[in-house]
Amino acid sequence: MSPKQQRGEATVDLLLDTALRVYAHAGAQGFTVNAVTAASGVSFGSLYHHFGSFDGLAAALYLRCVDQLCDPVVAAVTRCRTARTGIRALVRAYLDFTRDHRDVALFLHGSAYSSYLAAHAKRVMAAKDAKFAPIAAWLHPRIVSGEVAALPAPLIEVLVMGPVAETAHRWLSSTYEVDLEEAARVLPDRIWRSLQAD
Repeated sequence: MSPKQQRGEATVDLLLDTALRVYAHAGAQGFTVNAVTAASGVSFGSLYHHFGSFDGLAAALYLRCVDQLCDPVVAAVTRCRTARTGIRALVRAYLDFTRDHRDVALFLHGSAYSSYLAAHAKRVMAAKDAKFAPIAAWLHPRIVSGEVAALPAPLIEVLVMGPVAETAHRWLSSTYEVDLEEAARVLPDRIWRSLQAD
């Protein structure tokens, strides 16, 4: 890699790291191009050169955060033999990640339906689908065997991720009193029971 490419990658990393920090400290209202360029010391021109727009930076940060979340969750699930242990592992891994990587989880939950991702919706959805594909592949034979209820994939996703994401969202908001440790004890089996075949 040439020195110019190395400098470019370093600038991209700096902008992404700074953008996450700005979001964590200033929230959605303070997440602006001016705030990120001021905090990073990187010029507007350089930001636009690397990301095309501030929305492009936000989308790139979102995808980096998705990678950071998905890697441990996918690993936790796919090393399990049974559907029950896999679903329970998914729930725990997601909640553990939320606790251990609060800033990343905050950005993911705060940005999921934001206007700045709209222009990149297809790219974001394709990347998320690719990251979660190993879980779908792991789950498929367990549905075929009858270990998991034969439900449409979107409903399975809602049954698993709905309670987990809402719990994480409430914990992150600090508006609701949610005990993440209690949720990690209670939710895995409750969610698993919702997926068991009749």
